[in-house]
Amino acid sequence: MSNMIEIDKFDRQILRELQQDGRISNQELADRIGLSPSPCLRRVRALEEAGVITAYRALVDAKSLGLSLMALVHISMDQHTPERFSHFEAAIGEIPEVMECLLITGQDADYQLKVLVQDMDAYQELLLNRINRIAGVTGVHSSFVLRRVVDKTALHVGNG
Repeated sequence: MSNMIEIDKFDRQILRELQQDGRISNQELADRIGLSPSPCLRRVRALEEAGVITAYRALVDAKSLGLSLMALVHISMDQHTPERFSHFEAAIGEIPEVMECLLITGQDADYQLKVLVQDMDAYQELLLNRINRIAGVTGVHSSFVLRRVVDKTALHVGNG
């Protein structure tokens, strides 16, 4: 990949620590990885500027907001043209309940969505009044998540 940058063991340690706690102070981060604060901060800024670190976010518990129904939705399209896909992707990006949209292969579907809603009534409204009304959607297959077995946000950054 042309975008990959060379990262060493300190960069990997920085990435591991920041993925666990994005609000850690630079001093604490430097202490944990065994660097002084100035070089630690330079490394963090370099990782940000290189696009390795893309953002800092708070993770919010969905159930505490009443969002307890997660569905994986496979979407089939009528045409496989760049214009049709582009229109679908723009429309689906405007729906706040869609947490993830993946263009996929190896299935009868073209897209997989991860949606998060309050309950089955909310899901029905989302499906019938918004997703199914997007031009080109010809098939929808829904699976409901019973339990999250693995739920990671941190990427494996290798050893070092």
